Order: sequence, then C-alpha cells, then structure tokens
Amino acid sequence: MRRKWSFIVMSALIALTAVGCNGAKEADGGKAGSSGGAADGRLSFTMSMATSGNKHAERSKDVNEERWVKELEKLTNTDIHLTMLPLKDFDSKMTLMFASNDIPDVVQNVGGATSKGMSGSVEAGVFMPLDDLLKEHAPNLMKSVPKEAWQETSYDGKIYGIPAWLSNPSRRALFIRTDLLEKTGLPAPKTVDEFLDVMRAMKKEGVEFPYQMRENFKYADTILGAFDVLPSQFELQNGEVVPKFFDVENMTKALETYKTMYDEGLIPKDFATLTSSDYGKNNESGKSGMWSANAQLLAEYRGKLKNAVPEAKLDIIPAPKGPENVGGHLLYSSINTSYYINSKVSEEKAIGIIKFFDWMLTPEAETYFSFGIEGETYTNENGTIKFTAPTTPEAMDEDRFRAMFWFVHDMVYNKAREELTEDGRDMIKFMDSVVFKEGLGSIRFSPALDAYAKYPDAAPQGDDVGPKLVLDHMIKMIYGREPISDWPNVIEEYKKKGGLEIIKEATDRYNEGKGIVVSENRK
Repeated sequence: MRRKWSFIVMSALIALTAVGCNGAKEADGGKAGSSGGAADGRLSFTMSMATSGNKHAERSKDVNEERWVKELEKLTNTDIHLTMLPLKDFDSKMTLMFASNDIPDVVQNVGGATSKGMSGSVEAGVFMPLDDLLKEHAPNLMKSVPKEAWQETSYDGKIYGIPAWLSNPSRRALFIRTDLLEKTGLPAPKTVDEFLDVMRAMKKEGVEFPYQMRENFKYADTILGAFDVLPSQFELQNGEVVPKFFDVENMTKALETYKTMYDEGLIPKDFATLTSSDYGKNNESGKSGMWSANAQLLAEYRGKLKNAVPEAKLDIIPAPKGPENVGGHLLYSSINTSYYINSKVSEEKAIGIIKFFDWMLTPEAETYFSFGIEGETYTNENGTIKFTAPTTPEAMDEDRFRAMFWFVHDMVYNKAREELTEDGRDMIKFMDSVVFKEGLGSIRFSPALDAYAKYPDAAPQGDDVGPKLVLDHMIKMIYGREPISDWPNVIEEYKKKGGLEIIKEATDRYNEGKGIVVSENRK
C-alpha cells in the first residue's frame, strides 16, 4: 500500500527537490569536497544530534570546540561539524530541518527509521540504504547489533539506520530516598495503597514533593504502570488492538489515585507544566521523596543529591503493583537512538562514516567514552584502570557529555565503568534484582502507523507519552476541571478524532503480522 504523506512531509519533499548549492555542497562533504576528505586527509562530515537534556551540551557556546569532540576527532582521524538540537524541541527542529535545504551528512534520531522525528524522510528517499556497505565495512556492528534493533531502523526490508541498542528493554526504575523512608518507620511500599501511605508519611516529615512528576506524564508513570494503562501503549482487547487507556475501570482507578496525590499535596501542584530541568533540580536538591528515572542514573543522582543533602541515601525499589499484580514502568523499544546517512553523500564518504560508527564498538572507544583521556582523567597501571568519577554537578554533566558521543553501543549500562565504584555496583545489582524483572509490554509498530501522521493529536508522542488529546483530559481530571467518570467520553472523542482509523490499521497490521513488535508484561 502506498503511503499517504502529511502536509509537513510533502513540504519537506518539495524543499528537497529544490535543494540549492548549499545543500548539495554539505551533502558532498561541506568544506572537504565530494570525496569527504579534509585538507589534511581526515574524513570530514556534518552531523546533527540531540542534546539529550545534558546541561553541559545546552550551555556550550560551540560544541565543535569542546575538548571531548576534539579528542574524538583525533582518535578517529575525522573532522566533524556538529549541530546540537535541544531535546525539548527535537521533533520540531527535525521537521524544520527536513523542510529546509540544509540536511547534514549524518542525522541522529531519537527512535527508529519511521518514528515521528524523521517526518517520513526515510520513506521519501532522503537517506541511503546501508545493507551492502554494512556487510562489507562494519564487522563489529554486524556482529553486535541484535536483529530487533536492525528491524526498527529498517524500512521496506532495507536497513537505513545504525542503532544504539538496548540488550534489555527494561531500564526505568522507582527511586526512593531511603533516609526519608526510614524516618517514616514504614517498609518500602509494595501496593498502590502502601505507596500512598509512604507519600503521606513523607509529607508529614516535611518532604516538599513525596513523588516527583513532570509535564506530559513523562517519567511519571509509576501509577499508570501499576494499573497497566500507559496511554502510549497498545494491547489486544476483544480481537482489536487498542490503546491501554480503553480499560475504563483501571484508567479510572489510576486517575483517582493521581487526583488524591494532587489534592493532598503529594505531587507538585504545577506538575502539568513542570519542565525536565525543574524535575531534575527538584530531585537533585533533596525536595523529592520518590521519582521515576532510568536506573542507569543511580550514581549520578546519588552524587548530585549528596552535594545538596550529605546525609541522603538513595536506592531503587520495585514499583508498587496494582489489582492485577502488575507493576513497573514501560519496556522500551530495542533502540535508543539511530543514525542515518544522507543519500547525496558519496559512496567513499559513506564508507568512512560507517567505519567511524564501527569503531565505536572497539576497546579503544569503550575506554575513551568510559574514562576519558589517559593521564588527564584516568591512569592505567599495569593494565588496571584507575578512575575517580567526578563529584560536582558541573563535572558530572561534562562527564556525561563525553559519553553522549559514544553513538553506537549497548545502552543498558556501561559495565566497565560501573564495576569500578560502589554506586555502579549497586546499580548493576538493582538492575539484575529489580529492574530487569519488571516492566510493561506493549504491541509496537515499526514502521509507525500511517494514521499517526494523519491524526497527530491522537498519536502517542513517544514510548512513554500518550496522545495529546488524551493527556489534556487526564490533566483536567486530576485538576478537578472534568469529572473522572467522563472517561468513557474521552474514549469516544478519541475514536471520532482519528482513533478508529488508528485502531483499524493497528489491528490489520497485528493480524497480518507485519511490522509489529510484541512484548509481554513482566510479573
């Protein structure tokens, strides 16, 4: 079936056919010419990437002048011209980029080949298929990347993107201030009711935000997970593939729980507009009792928190379970980010770029991105790495900044580094004993459903953010501006505003077994 493109994608196609000299010059190598080589023989290419919310990246006046980028260029004999896109504006910036005549040689996407940020560019031929080049020039990639990850960076049976993957799709966890829990005298909560009791007890102890939330319910899915109604996820109900929020009984219970949390001051009053930056500041400054975040960040959170509250203790616990003995957070897709090569790039340069990404899976790359520069940030004593992790917030942000350029590897956690510290070993322990054993599965679509582009307000905005239409009603109900009992009306509105077409396409794809990935809840 031929895809029907949205107005945005059509605009992008028109712009691409009208690419002027500037776009062609960039695609053929920018200042290096069509061969892709800089004047000194280095591989030269342009690239766009997300800031990933990293504070050091977003503060940088010119990322290309950062010492970590310079060292990466030295190690790989490259000359890279980077453009950073703020994470909060990533999809809109990507759309503008595709609608312009300035698409870089390499484009990083948060997600797969056909996700929202790509604006239909892969389907439109903006990027080159990589199968033959990968087989010939990327032995490390072909050996290491799992087939599920390749599937999500493919379109029409061909690989277009090089993925950074997850060997285990469960990575989000419930963080808790153990020192505050101890003050309450209560055990770690195992059910939703116990979760509420712990929050209330923390509130009595003076905790400003017993549970931290942020805009769009992103990283705030502990309660939605307990009732298994994450609005972005799909499941099979009565022969149809429908969003999980169609479960009126459990969605009602989840909303009632959130409203209780709001009414009793257990969450920020401005949660609906609380930015990711403020969410992080609240957690790091000691204002929060519990929050949801990637378990991999345990050491960083501990470090920043102890700078503000020296006596603080932070751990990971199992998420509370709901009435159906389900709990936890979403299971991610098989990929984190992925990388696409402009179809106008010469074959010679494309080979060089692929070899650049293949280098990311070498021991040299692992050492650099994990520890930095020998003699400056670590030492090697008879084959043993001696590394002291930074402790100030600014230094930790810069340390994570360097790791952002480890474009392709298993993103679950950095074992080589984490095993060196007590915090890292704790994180691995929590991953193995808690996080990997929980998580909410879903029916996912790769490529994305065609109907998403036609009805953007009814389409999920990411793995963990539901449709805008649905989120708007959820917020109003929690604030008391709409009755929670009206939830069936929300479902009907969703159906009328594109939901029926989304459900039909999702069900057809499921029945045909084409372009779907199914993961089960872990209990």
